[in-house]
Amino acid sequence: MKFSEIVTKLGETATNSSLTDFPNLDPEITALAAVDEATTGTISYIEGPKFAHALDKTSANALILPWDESLQLKAQKKGIAWIATKQPRLLFAKTIKLFYQPWHPAPEIHQSAVIHESAKIGKDVYIGPHVVIEQGVEIGNNACIHANVVIYPDVKIGDRTILYANCTIEERSRIGADCVIHSGTVIGAEGFGFVPTQEGWFKMEQSGYTVLEDGVEIGCNSAVDRPAVGETRIGRNTVIDNLVQIGHGTQVGFGCAIAGQSATAGGVKIGNRVILAGQSGVANQVKIGDGAIVSAKAGVHSNVAPKEIVSGNPAIPYKIYLKSSAIIQKLPEIYQYIRQLQRKLK
Repeated sequence: MKFSEIVTKLGETATNSSLTDFPNLDPEITALAAVDEATTGTISYIEGPKFAHALDKTSANALILPWDESLQLKAQKKGIAWIATKQPRLLFAKTIKLFYQPWHPAPEIHQSAVIHESAKIGKDVYIGPHVVIEQGVEIGNNACIHANVVIYPDVKIGDRTILYANCTIEERSRIGADCVIHSGTVIGAEGFGFVPTQEGWFKMEQSGYTVLEDGVEIGCNSAVDRPAVGETRIGRNTVIDNLVQIGHGTQVGFGCAIAGQSATAGGVKIGNRVILAGQSGVANQVKIGDGAIVSAKAGVHSNVAPKEIVSGNPAIPYKIYLKSSAIIQKLPEIYQYIRQLQRKLK
């Protein structure tokens, strides 16, 4: 594909690219690559000026650049075609879609699938080998259910949603349109609800619902539990990584990102556009405000204000955490100083 075709298909104007001054600089692009791994025929991107050194070494024939005239001039001197944009990484992600689309099988229902007669299946749905669909299930149009998926009774799945192999959708789950659930994930499993008694733990049945709004994507081997009453809800366009635990009754807003090995206890309330970094944990009933960021491995035991960044365990505001970390590095020195003072006092 010619570079000029890529620019056109991305909906960008040639005035923001080298095509304006060098219309003949229009290489054939056959692949994409990271800027430090790019070879002849590839297109890559540079996110900002701090990565300018990569431009000197790259062998890419085309680059997606930020609004930086020095980078653009450097690319032109090296004979590299370029296009400039406010968000190079985003435009590169859109470029990938021009070259690669995930495998999506043609609509069919495999003969080994077991589907209850009461289930309602939409148009142009793919149902793979050994899928089990129980009574009262509703599946929307153009959905894709890969091999070995098990869908329990009273589940509703929206249009164009993809369930990858070996995931499980348990009873009382509601999954919206354009969702993606990756392999090994369980949606709507029983929440961890037990009441202590003199005789041991009394199991509290989990009769609530699990709701995934439109556009939610969940990675492999994660779990979103249903509550005893009410609902566990994941807001639209939220993305959840592999190996994440969402406890029963948790409410997650829209546009959130939850990284791998993170976990929330029951009843947590997470606002909109919140980020939980890897291996972070949120304690029972905690509230996290809109736009907050929880750093990697942080343990959140109390409420977090909107747009606050917290780190550490227990989590504290990021600026205080940095100061505390600097002091911790000096603790051996401080300890020796205190020992010397104690000797003098004696």
